[in-house]
Amino acid sequence: MAKAGRRRAVVALVAVLAVAASVAVVARVLAPAEVETVARDPYPEAPAPTVGVIGRLPVAPLVVDGRLRVYAGTRQVYADQPVTGRHRVTPFWSYRRWPATLVGVLTEGTTVVSRWSDGKLVALDARTGRVAWRADGPEPGSVPKPRRTFAAPVWDPAGLHVARTADGRDVLLAAGPGAVGGYALADGRRLWRADVGRGCRTDVGSTASGDLVGVDTCAGPAAVELRDAGTGAVRTRWRPPDAPGQLVVTPVGCRDGHSGCRGLRTAGPGGEHSRGWLVTDPGEPVAAPGLDAPGSVLDGERVVDTSGGVVVGRSPRTGEELWRRADVHPARVLAQEPGRVHLLTDRRELVTLDPLTGASRSEFVLDVGRDGIGWRPGRAYAVDGYVAVERVREHATEADDDQGWFLMAESVLLAAT
Repeated sequence: MAKAGRRRAVVALVAVLAVAASVAVVARVLAPAEVETVARDPYPEAPAPTVGVIGRLPVAPLVVDGRLRVYAGTRQVYADQPVTGRHRVTPFWSYRRWPATLVGVLTEGTTVVSRWSDGKLVALDARTGRVAWRADGPEPGSVPKPRRTFAAPVWDPAGLHVARTADGRDVLLAAGPGAVGGYALADGRRLWRADVGRGCRTDVGSTASGDLVGVDTCAGPAAVELRDAGTGAVRTRWRPPDAPGQLVVTPVGCRDGHSGCRGLRTAGPGGEHSRGWLVTDPGEPVAAPGLDAPGSVLDGERVVDTSGGVVVGRSPRTGEELWRRADVHPARVLAQEPGRVHLLTDRRELVTLDPLTGASRSEFVLDVGRDGIGWRPGRAYAVDGYVAVERVREHATEADDDQGWFLMAESVLLAAT
C-alpha cells in the first residue's frame, strides 16, 4: 500500500509540474512583447533613380528620406533598401509587437511613427530601426482590416497626422473615438489631450497654419473645427455658407498625406455643393472658387483641374485659367506632392506636370515586363518624385477577395518621375 501511495504521489507531482510548465509556456508565448531588430549595415546613400518604372512590390511602400522603403504588416513595421530595388528584399530593420495589431504608419523626416490597436505610439529612427520613443495615445477604435498590400495603414493612416506650429515645432496628432492628443514629434512628450464627442466627430487632416481639422456634429449641424496643434485649444468652429446638413470635408494641397494641407473641399455626401477653401492662415477658411471642382488638386497658388476633359491650371482664389494642356490624353489625378502633380491617362501613361506652368516633368507608360496595361488604379502615393500605385483588376468589385481584387501577387508598381 505504501508503495502504491508513493507511486500516486509521484504521478500527481509529475502532473502538477507538467501543468506548471504548460502555463509558463503559454504565458511566455501570449505575454505582451516587442522585438526590435536593428540595422546591421550603414545607412545607405540616396540614389539618383532613372526616370521610369523601378519595379513591382507585393506591399505598399513609404519612401523615407529618399533612401529606404518602409512597409507595414499585421504586427510589424519594417524597411528595406535600396529604394530603387526592383523587388522587396531582406529587411534592413524590423520592429514587431504582440498581441496588438498595427493600424497606421506615418513618417516625417527620418522618424517613423507606428500606431497600434492598444493606442500605443512607437517612433523608430529610420536610420537604425531603433525605438526613439513610446507614448500612450488614444485607442483608435475599430479600423477596417487592410487588404494584403497594407496600403491603407501606410498611405492613409486613420487619425494620425503631423502639424507644424508657428514656432517651427512638429506635433504628432493622434485621434480616436472620444479623445485626441498632441505629442512632440522629437521625443514623444504629450503636449495636450482633449476629450471629445464619441461617434459624432471625425478628424480629417492638419493645415499648413498648424491646426487639426475635424468635422463635428455633436452640438448641432456639421461644422468644421480647427484645433491648435500646439495647445489643443479650438481656434475656429466654422460652417460653410449654405452647407448641406451632412458635410464631407476633404483636405487638399497637403505636404504629405493629409498633413500640412493648404486647402479644404466641402461637399454633401453625394458630392453636391462642392466648395473649395484655403486654410493657409489662422482663422476661418477663405473661399477658393478655383478648387470647387471635385478631383481638382492644389499646389501653392495653382490648382490643377482635369474635370473638363483637358488639363487646366487655375488660380485657387479666382478660378482664372492660367494654363491649359489639351495634348494630354484623358487623364485623372493619380497623386500629388509639392511641386509635382501626377496624372494617369486612360492609356496608363504617367504624366508628371509642374503645377506652376503645366510643363511636363516626365511621361512614360506604367508597365513592367509583360504585365500589360489591363488594370485600373487603386490607392496611390507620391513623395520626393517617387510614385506608387496599386493595380486592380479592371472588373473587380469591393466584395472580391484579395485574389480577385488585385491584378497579381506583386500588384504595386513603384516609379521615379
